Amino acid sequence: MPQFFIEAPTGVRSEAKQKMMKEITAAIDAAYHIPDVRIWLREYAPDQVAQDGRLAAEPIRPLCFLEAPELASLDAKRRMAAKIHTAIAEAYDGIANTEETLILMNHYPLENAGWAGRLQSDNADIVEAMAELNG
Repeated sequence: MPQFFIEAPTGVRSEAKQKMMKEITAAIDAAYHIPDVRIWLREYAPDQVAQDGRLAAEPIRPLCFLEAPELASLDAKRRMAAKIHTAIAEAYDGIANTEETLILMNHYPLENAGWAGRLQSDNADIVEAMAELNG
């Protein structure tokens, strides 16, 4: 169920992209233990990204969004962010400014997430899994 979006420059090799996707999936799975981690990659040419109003002002800084259930453990979030950052830095080495990759974590209570036509707060299995995860 966790969804991860990456906004990054074009140019990463297929092998590096596949490795990055596997490592990010593993990082999210280690934090959440929820199957069906999805990663969405949106790639941009430098002339499609502006900083302070200037197109292609500098190498693109990857921007990431995690859309997932609430996660109480700051340590789990720290480990996940570090692993994701490392995976992106390796894949985009020489292509992007990965030193300043931004990962925004948007966490949702189960009553604010609908799936398969019902709220996740109505799914006993998910409620139990989140209770175990967040203590």
